[in-house]
Amino acid sequence: MIDETLLAFDYGTRKIGVAIGNTLTRQARPLEILAPVTREQRFAAIGRLLQEWRPDRVVVGLPLTPEGGDQYATMRCRRFANQLHGRYGLKVELVDERGSSVEAQAILGTNEPDDAVAAAVILQRYLDALGA
Repeated sequence: MIDETLLAFDYGTRKIGVAIGNTLTRQARPLEILAPVTREQRFAAIGRLLQEWRPDRVVVGLPLTPEGGDQYATMRCRRFANQLHGRYGLKVELVDERGSSVEAQAILGTNEPDDAVAAAVILQRYLDALGA
């Protein structure tokens, strides 16, 4: 397996959780929570992370209904993924994020913001699926 660095995003309109991992260790960890106010701030913050970590590809959590269908947030996340691909030329993988926030809260055991931990949960799911 090729060693690739991956960044994952738990996209929200107010906050974006970010996690990092790689295919060699198959481990994901929370990185930070971005809280941009404008679209320009959002992409400036993401551009800074991409410059710093130089990922080979990115993973974006895809919010689906409990039955696995699309919802309004699904469309927004697909659009965000398309923007990442279009702006930065990165390969973008979409991963079902159902239950990731609940899992993140269980990991934290507190009411702290869980966006970065949720991004790590999403990325860990992706890494685990690579080995299946």
